[in-house]
Amino acid sequence: MSPRPTRVLTGITTSGTPHLGNYVGAVRPAIAASRAPGAESFYFLADLHSLIKAQDPARTQRSTLEIAATWLAAGLDPAKVWFYRQSDIPEIPELTWFLTCVAGKGILNRAHAYKAAVDRNRAEGEDDDAGVTAGLFMYPVLMAADILIFNADKVPVGRDQIQHIEMARDFGQRFNHVYGREYFALPEAVVDEQVATLPGLDGRKMSKSYGNTIPLFARTGELKKLIFSIVTDSRAPGEPKDTAGSPLFQIYQAFADPGETAEFARAFAEGIGWGDAKQRLFERVEAEIAPMRERYDALVARPGDIEDILRDGARRLRERYATPLLAELRHAVGLRDLAAQAAAPDPEAGDAPAAPPTFKQYREADGRFSFKLVDGDALLLQGAAFEAPREVGLLIARLKRGDAPLAEEGGALRLEGAAVGALAPGVGLDTLRAALARLAEAA
Repeated sequence: MSPRPTRVLTGITTSGTPHLGNYVGAVRPAIAASRAPGAESFYFLADLHSLIKAQDPARTQRSTLEIAATWLAAGLDPAKVWFYRQSDIPEIPELTWFLTCVAGKGILNRAHAYKAAVDRNRAEGEDDDAGVTAGLFMYPVLMAADILIFNADKVPVGRDQIQHIEMARDFGQRFNHVYGREYFALPEAVVDEQVATLPGLDGRKMSKSYGNTIPLFARTGELKKLIFSIVTDSRAPGEPKDTAGSPLFQIYQAFADPGETAEFARAFAEGIGWGDAKQRLFERVEAEIAPMRERYDALVARPGDIEDILRDGARRLRERYATPLLAELRHAVGLRDLAAQAAAPDPEAGDAPAAPPTFKQYREADGRFSFKLVDGDALLLQGAAFEAPREVGLLIARLKRGDAPLAEEGGALRLEGAAVGALAPGVGLDTLRAALARLAEAA
């Protein structure tokens, strides 16, 4: 059987109007990545996340429409990727609760957003949790559910979001350990160091919080007016100008090819006037944005079409992934059909075969990773500790395959010289081998 494609998941919070910085730093590279071979791409509108900060229903609805239209206008193809709205998949909040019940509060206490809120309150002499909602505190658990429900392998994020991916790994691994099976793949954060960060009108990072943005689909006249308001220094036409630190040059570079960028750099060295430089920047940005703006306007004028696209994406995703997984998880945690339980065979009466042994992976208190092999309530093998979960997974896979002989040396179990762990008291190597054989037969 060929391996499944790598699953790559990207969430887009539905708050505010997209600007040029969002396009260059997130939308454009993500759409390019969606066309890569060997990947199954998931793009969702994180409207449940947006409620943490925004309680304006009309604005939430409008922002959802604008951001969905932005991604479609920029070239995202819903026939080739999964494109959906978070709130259209009820299994996500259900999984959030399952994860909440295994998530450690101590881990959530260390989340960056919560710690920042506590620090602000302390600086102002307020109670630690003044103004902090449970939504803000539980944000990492909802994000973990977004990722784990589709067993995403890779999640492109900025550096400030790496912690949330680590938390998703912790919660998924804890669930796997508690319920005795690998229900969830453990995701990896992907940080693109080459992603461009655009300066805004005042030279600081383009951000809605600074009020220095250029809306992505500003009308032509407004776009020109905003570009001409970008801050510059007092050097006159004819005086050489520095490209380093120039907002004009940085924005131009984000839209131009290498040849155009080199020509613009020469113009700076030759003393181009700021008005001429801004005109060139406007023309270059407009050339790329204008066709998208036309598609965007057409999409926004037909909100029902966008609604159909999002609902169709969610419906197909639920059928293929979310609903089957949640049925499995509900059974795992004990939310089961009582009649089916009553009719089930009685193992004590010999009506059912014994369940095969089970590997359980978990994280030690010191941050290292380990495993154990249990047969019912009996411990057979206690694994050694490893620095990375991948090492544990690879070792378990080898034990399951039985592709190398096990040896016991001074009470320690080894596989081709590498540490495996230790047999439980009273358990012999033959017993372990028999258990692994049963496990292989059951598989």
